[in-house]
Amino acid sequence: MSENAYEKGRLNLPFVGFCTFAKSPICEDWDNIKGDVAFMGAPFDCGTQWRSGARMGPRSIREASTLFSFGHGGAYSYEEDTMYLQDVSIVDIGDADMVHTDTEKSHNNIEYGVRKMLDAGVLPVTVGGDHSVNAPCIRAFEGRGPIHIIQIDAHLDFVDERHGVRFGHGNPMRRASEQEFITGMTQLGIRNVSSSNRSDHKLAEEAGSTILSVRDVRRLGVEGVMKLIPKDVNYYITIDIDGFDPSIAPGTGTPSHGGFQYYEVMEVLQQVAHQGKVVGIDLCEVAPDYDQSSTTSILAAQVLLNLLGYVFHARSLRNDK
Repeated sequence: MSENAYEKGRLNLPFVGFCTFAKSPICEDWDNIKGDVAFMGAPFDCGTQWRSGARMGPRSIREASTLFSFGHGGAYSYEEDTMYLQDVSIVDIGDADMVHTDTEKSHNNIEYGVRKMLDAGVLPVTVGGDHSVNAPCIRAFEGRGPIHIIQIDAHLDFVDERHGVRFGHGNPMRRASEQEFITGMTQLGIRNVSSSNRSDHKLAEEAGSTILSVRDVRRLGVEGVMKLIPKDVNYYITIDIDGFDPSIAPGTGTPSHGGFQYYEVMEVLQQVAHQGKVVGIDLCEVAPDYDQSSTTSILAAQVLLNLLGYVFHARSLRNDK
Protein backbone atom coordinates (compact mmCIF):
# COMPACT_ATOMS: atom_id res chain seq x y z
CA MET A 1 0.00 0.00 0.00
CA SER A 2 1.44 3.38 -0.94
CA GLU A 3 1.86 6.21 1.53
CA ASN A 4 -0.64 8.28 -0.45
CA ALA A 5 -3.29 5.62 0.08
CA TYR A 6 -3.31 6.45 3.78
CA GLU A 7 -4.36 10.02 2.99
CA LYS A 8 -7.50 9.03 1.08
CA GLY A 9 -10.92 8.81 2.68
CA ARG A 10 -11.50 9.15 6.41
CA LEU A 11 -8.77 8.93 9.01
CA ASN A 12 -11.15 6.70 11.02
CA LEU A 13 -9.39 6.80 14.37
CA PRO A 14 -10.18 4.03 16.89
CA PHE A 15 -12.71 6.17 18.78
CA VAL A 16 -14.61 7.19 15.62
CA GLY A 17 -17.44 5.34 13.91
CA PHE A 18 -19.26 2.11 14.62
CA CYS A 19 -17.75 -0.28 17.15
CA THR A 20 -17.46 -3.67 15.47
CA PHE A 21 -14.71 -6.23 15.92
CA ALA A 22 -11.61 -4.78 14.24
CA LYS A 23 -13.91 -2.19 12.65
CA SER A 24 -15.03 -4.89 10.26
CA PRO A 25 -18.27 -4.74 8.22
CA ILE A 26 -21.51 -5.84 9.86
CA CYS A 27 -23.45 -8.80 8.49
CA GLU A 28 -26.92 -9.26 9.94
CA ASP A 29 -28.00 -11.73 7.25
CA TRP A 30 -26.68 -15.05 8.55
CA ASP A 31 -27.63 -16.75 5.28
CA ASN A 32 -25.23 -14.47 3.42
CA ILE A 33 -22.00 -14.43 5.44
CA LYS A 34 -19.01 -13.65 3.24
CA GLY A 35 -15.36 -13.36 4.20
CA ASP A 36 -12.50 -15.33 5.70
CA VAL A 37 -13.47 -14.86 9.36
CA ALA A 38 -16.76 -14.24 11.12
CA PHE A 39 -16.88 -12.83 14.65
CA MET A 40 -19.91 -13.61 16.82
CA GLY A 41 -20.59 -12.61 20.39
CA ALA A 42 -22.05 -15.12 22.84
CA PRO A 43 -22.92 -12.87 25.81
CA PHE A 44 -24.07 -15.63 28.16
CA ASP A 45 -22.78 -15.86 31.74
CA CYS A 46 -25.46 -17.84 33.57
CA GLY A 47 -23.00 -20.72 33.85
CA THR A 48 -20.73 -18.89 36.28
CA GLN A 49 -20.18 -20.19 39.80
CA TRP A 50 -18.87 -16.99 41.36
CA ARG A 51 -18.57 -13.55 39.75
CA SER A 52 -20.85 -12.87 36.79
CA GLY A 53 -20.27 -10.18 34.18
CA ALA A 54 -18.76 -12.03 31.21
CA ARG A 55 -21.95 -11.28 29.28
CA MET A 56 -20.35 -7.86 28.70
CA GLY A 57 -17.22 -9.45 27.23
CA PRO A 58 -18.14 -9.26 23.52
CA ARG A 59 -18.90 -5.53 23.69
CA SER A 60 -15.72 -4.76 25.58
CA ILE A 61 -13.56 -6.81 23.21
CA ARG A 62 -15.12 -5.12 20.19
CA GLU A 63 -14.27 -1.76 21.76
CA ALA A 64 -10.71 -2.82 22.53
CA SER A 65 -10.19 -4.24 19.04
CA THR A 66 -10.58 -0.81 17.47
CA LEU A 67 -7.15 0.04 18.90
CA PHE A 68 -5.60 -2.58 16.59
CA SER A 69 -7.50 -1.71 13.41
CA PHE A 70 -6.15 1.71 12.62
CA GLY A 71 -4.51 2.68 9.40
CA HIS A 72 -2.00 0.06 8.34
CA GLY A 73 -3.98 -2.55 6.40
CA GLY A 74 -2.40 -5.35 8.37
CA ALA A 75 0.14 -5.98 11.11
CA TYR A 76 3.85 -6.01 10.32
CA SER A 77 6.17 -8.22 12.36
CA TYR A 78 9.73 -7.02 11.91
CA GLU A 79 10.98 -10.07 13.82
CA GLU A 80 9.64 -12.31 11.04
CA ASP A 81 9.49 -9.74 8.24
CA THR A 82 5.88 -10.76 7.69
CA MET A 83 2.75 -8.69 7.12
CA TYR A 84 -0.13 -10.37 8.92
CA LEU A 85 -3.87 -9.90 8.25
CA GLN A 86 -3.22 -7.87 5.11
CA ASP A 87 -5.60 -9.85 2.90
CA VAL A 88 -7.85 -11.37 5.57
CA SER A 89 -11.52 -10.39 5.35
CA ILE A 90 -13.31 -10.23 8.73
CA VAL A 91 -17.04 -9.71 9.21
CA ASP A 92 -18.91 -9.09 12.48
CA ILE A 93 -22.24 -10.95 12.52
CA GLY A 94 -23.36 -9.54 15.88
CA ASP A 95 -24.43 -11.67 18.82
CA ALA A 96 -26.36 -14.87 19.27
CA ASP A 97 -29.67 -14.07 20.96
CA MET A 98 -29.66 -14.67 24.72
CA VAL A 99 -32.79 -15.77 26.56
CA HIS A 100 -32.22 -14.80 30.16
CA THR A 101 -32.26 -17.70 32.66
CA ASP A 102 -32.66 -20.25 29.84
CA THR A 103 -29.35 -22.01 29.24
CA GLU A 104 -30.72 -24.47 26.70
CA LYS A 105 -32.26 -21.83 24.41
CA SER A 106 -29.26 -19.54 24.70
CA HIS A 107 -26.83 -22.35 23.92
CA ASN A 108 -28.97 -23.49 21.01
CA ASN A 109 -28.82 -19.97 19.59
CA ILE A 110 -25.03 -19.96 19.90
CA GLU A 111 -24.81 -23.34 18.17
CA TYR A 112 -27.04 -22.05 15.37
CA GLY A 113 -24.76 -19.06 14.81
CA VAL A 114 -21.63 -21.20 14.65
CA ARG A 115 -23.32 -23.61 12.23
CA LYS A 116 -24.22 -20.66 10.00
CA MET A 117 -20.60 -19.50 9.98
CA LEU A 118 -19.39 -23.01 9.15
CA ASP A 119 -21.97 -23.38 6.39
CA ALA A 120 -20.64 -20.12 4.91
CA GLY A 121 -17.12 -21.54 4.83
CA VAL A 122 -15.63 -18.90 7.14
CA LEU A 123 -13.50 -19.40 10.23
CA PRO A 124 -15.84 -18.97 13.23
CA VAL A 125 -14.58 -16.84 16.11
CA THR A 126 -16.98 -16.86 19.04
CA VAL A 127 -16.45 -14.60 22.04
CA GLY A 128 -18.19 -15.19 25.36
CA GLY A 129 -19.59 -15.01 27.78
CA ASP A 130 -18.54 -17.67 30.25
CA HIS A 131 -16.78 -20.83 29.15
CA SER A 132 -20.00 -22.83 29.02
CA VAL A 133 -20.53 -21.32 25.55
CA ASN A 134 -17.80 -23.66 24.30
CA ALA A 135 -20.26 -26.58 24.51
CA PRO A 136 -22.62 -25.32 21.78
CA CYS A 137 -19.66 -24.12 19.72
CA ILE A 138 -18.25 -27.65 19.72
CA ARG A 139 -21.66 -29.24 18.99
CA ALA A 140 -21.87 -27.13 15.84
CA PHE A 141 -18.91 -29.09 14.41
CA GLU A 142 -20.82 -32.37 14.36
CA GLY A 143 -20.02 -34.12 11.09
CA ARG A 144 -16.94 -31.93 10.53
CA GLY A 145 -14.38 -33.90 12.52
CA PRO A 146 -12.02 -35.24 13.53
CA ILE A 147 -10.88 -32.30 15.67
CA HIS A 148 -8.25 -31.90 18.40
CA ILE A 149 -8.96 -29.22 21.03
CA ILE A 150 -6.27 -26.82 22.24
CA GLN A 151 -7.38 -25.27 25.54
CA ILE A 152 -5.72 -22.34 27.33
CA ASP A 153 -7.17 -22.19 30.83
CA ALA A 154 -6.45 -22.12 34.54
CA HIS A 155 -9.15 -24.73 35.08
CA LEU A 156 -9.70 -28.20 33.65
CA ASP A 157 -13.46 -27.67 33.09
CA PHE A 158 -13.99 -31.44 33.13
CA VAL A 159 -16.72 -31.75 35.77
CA ASP A 160 -19.46 -34.13 34.69
CA GLU A 161 -22.47 -33.07 36.75
CA ARG A 162 -23.15 -31.37 40.08
CA HIS A 163 -26.69 -30.92 41.38
CA GLY A 164 -27.98 -31.57 37.87
CA VAL A 165 -25.78 -28.92 36.26
CA ARG A 166 -24.17 -30.28 33.09
CA PHE A 167 -23.71 -27.10 31.06
CA GLY A 168 -22.05 -24.62 33.42
CA HIS A 169 -18.62 -23.14 32.89
CA GLY A 170 -17.00 -26.05 34.73
CA ASN A 171 -18.36 -28.66 32.28
CA PRO A 172 -17.45 -27.78 28.68
CA MET A 173 -14.38 -29.97 28.22
CA ARG A 174 -16.23 -32.96 29.66
CA ARG A 175 -19.08 -32.35 27.22
CA ALA A 176 -16.59 -31.98 24.36
CA SER A 177 -14.92 -35.28 25.27
CA GLU A 178 -18.28 -37.00 24.76
CA GLN A 179 -18.40 -35.99 21.11
CA GLU A 180 -17.19 -38.74 18.78
CA PHE A 181 -15.50 -36.26 16.45
CA ILE A 182 -13.25 -34.90 19.24
CA THR A 183 -10.15 -37.07 19.11
CA GLY A 184 -8.28 -35.55 22.05
CA MET A 185 -7.32 -32.38 23.87
CA THR A 186 -4.23 -30.48 24.91
CA GLN A 187 -5.10 -28.54 28.07
CA LEU A 188 -2.50 -25.88 28.93
CA GLY A 189 -2.20 -23.70 32.02
CA ILE A 190 -4.16 -25.89 34.44
CA ARG A 191 -3.17 -24.98 38.00
CA ASN A 192 -3.85 -24.52 41.68
CA VAL A 193 -6.98 -24.71 43.79
CA SER A 194 -10.47 -24.84 42.26
CA SER A 195 -9.29 -26.36 38.98
CA SER A 196 -10.66 -29.87 39.47
CA ASN A 197 -10.20 -33.04 41.51
CA ARG A 198 -7.97 -36.05 40.98
CA SER A 199 -10.68 -38.24 39.47
CA ASP A 200 -11.59 -35.64 36.85
CA HIS A 201 -7.91 -35.30 35.90
CA LYS A 202 -7.62 -39.06 35.50
CA LEU A 203 -10.82 -39.25 33.46
CA ALA A 204 -9.60 -36.44 31.20
CA GLU A 205 -6.34 -38.28 30.61
CA GLU A 206 -8.23 -41.51 29.88
CA ALA A 207 -10.34 -39.58 27.36
CA GLY A 208 -7.17 -38.57 25.50
CA SER A 209 -6.13 -35.30 27.15
CA THR A 210 -2.59 -34.05 27.62
CA ILE A 211 -2.69 -31.79 30.68
CA LEU A 212 0.14 -29.33 31.30
CA SER A 213 0.42 -26.71 34.03
CA VAL A 214 2.02 -23.32 33.46
CA ARG A 215 5.21 -24.63 35.06
CA ASP A 216 5.11 -27.72 32.82
CA VAL A 217 4.91 -25.48 29.75
CA ARG A 218 7.81 -23.35 30.97
CA ARG A 219 9.90 -26.41 31.75
CA LEU A 220 9.24 -28.01 28.37
CA GLY A 221 9.46 -24.86 26.27
CA VAL A 222 7.53 -24.35 23.05
CA GLU A 223 9.33 -27.14 21.18
CA GLY A 224 8.70 -29.60 24.00
CA VAL A 225 5.01 -28.71 24.17
CA MET A 226 4.58 -29.04 20.42
CA LYS A 227 6.01 -32.56 20.49
CA LEU A 228 3.03 -33.55 22.66
CA ILE A 229 0.42 -32.12 20.26
CA PRO A 230 -0.70 -34.22 17.26
CA LYS A 231 0.50 -32.89 13.91
CA ASP A 232 -1.38 -32.35 10.66
CA VAL A 233 -4.82 -32.42 12.22
CA ASN A 234 -7.67 -29.95 12.56
CA TYR A 235 -7.53 -27.86 15.74
CA TYR A 236 -10.22 -26.04 17.65
CA ILE A 237 -8.70 -23.42 19.97
CA THR A 238 -10.59 -22.43 23.12
CA ILE A 239 -9.13 -19.69 25.32
CA ASP A 240 -10.31 -18.88 28.82
CA ILE A 241 -8.79 -15.50 29.61
CA ASP A 242 -8.02 -16.72 33.15
CA GLY A 243 -5.33 -18.90 31.57
CA PHE A 244 -3.33 -15.67 31.62
CA ASP A 245 -2.02 -14.33 34.90
CA PRO A 246 -4.36 -11.83 36.60
CA SER A 247 -1.52 -9.31 36.60
CA ILE A 248 -2.29 -8.86 32.89
CA ALA A 249 -5.87 -10.20 32.86
CA PRO A 250 -7.64 -9.07 36.05
CA GLY A 251 -11.04 -8.69 34.37
CA THR A 252 -12.37 -12.21 34.78
CA GLY A 253 -14.71 -14.01 37.11
CA THR A 254 -12.30 -16.63 38.46
CA PRO A 255 -8.74 -15.23 38.40
CA SER A 256 -5.95 -17.63 39.31
CA HIS A 257 -2.43 -16.44 40.07
CA GLY A 258 0.55 -18.14 38.51
CA GLY A 259 -0.81 -17.84 34.97
CA PHE A 260 0.72 -17.37 31.54
CA GLN A 261 2.26 -14.20 30.22
CA TYR A 262 1.40 -13.05 26.71
CA TYR A 263 4.17 -14.59 24.61
CA GLU A 264 4.06 -17.91 26.45
CA VAL A 265 0.61 -18.45 24.96
CA MET A 266 1.13 -16.78 21.59
CA GLU A 267 4.31 -18.68 20.73
CA VAL A 268 2.50 -21.98 21.30
CA LEU A 269 -0.55 -20.88 19.31
CA GLN A 270 1.64 -19.66 16.46
CA GLN A 271 3.21 -23.09 16.21
CA VAL A 272 -0.22 -24.74 16.45
CA ALA A 273 -1.31 -22.70 13.43
CA HIS A 274 1.66 -24.01 11.46
CA GLN A 275 1.36 -27.60 12.68
CA GLY A 276 -2.23 -28.13 11.48
CA LYS A 277 -5.38 -26.33 10.39
CA VAL A 278 -7.28 -24.19 12.90
CA VAL A 279 -10.99 -24.63 12.15
CA GLY A 280 -12.57 -22.72 15.03
CA ILE A 281 -11.77 -20.36 17.90
CA ASP A 282 -13.54 -19.19 21.02
CA LEU A 283 -12.37 -16.83 23.74
CA CYS A 284 -14.29 -16.59 26.99
CA GLU A 285 -14.57 -15.22 30.52
CA VAL A 286 -13.64 -11.57 29.92
CA ALA A 287 -15.63 -9.67 32.55
CA PRO A 288 -14.77 -6.00 32.01
CA ASP A 289 -16.42 -4.63 35.14
CA TYR A 290 -13.56 -6.09 37.21
CA ASP A 291 -10.95 -4.27 35.14
CA GLN A 292 -11.27 -0.50 35.11
CA SER A 293 -8.23 0.01 32.86
CA SER A 294 -9.61 -2.35 30.15
CA THR A 295 -6.33 -4.28 30.17
CA THR A 296 -8.11 -7.63 29.90
CA SER A 297 -10.29 -6.65 26.96
CA ILE A 298 -7.27 -5.20 25.17
CA LEU A 299 -5.36 -8.43 25.81
CA ALA A 300 -8.25 -10.50 24.44
CA ALA A 301 -8.51 -8.40 21.27
CA GLN A 302 -4.76 -8.51 20.76
CA VAL A 303 -4.68 -12.28 21.24
CA LEU A 304 -7.49 -12.84 18.74
CA LEU A 305 -6.13 -10.57 16.03
CA ASN A 306 -2.59 -11.88 16.28
CA LEU A 307 -3.89 -15.45 16.35
CA LEU A 308 -5.92 -14.81 13.20
CA GLY A 309 -2.78 -13.43 11.60
CA TYR A 310 -0.88 -16.60 12.46
CA VAL A 311 -3.69 -18.84 11.24
CA PHE A 312 -4.08 -17.25 7.82
CA HIS A 313 -0.35 -16.80 7.27
CA ALA A 314 0.12 -20.51 7.98
CA ARG A 315 -2.76 -21.36 5.64
CA SER A 316 -1.18 -19.29 2.86
CA LEU A 317 2.11 -21.15 3.27
CA ARG A 318 0.24 -24.46 2.98
CA ASN A 319 -2.09 -23.19 0.25
CA ASP A 320 -5.06 -24.10 2.44
CA LYS A 321 -8.47 -22.56 1.90
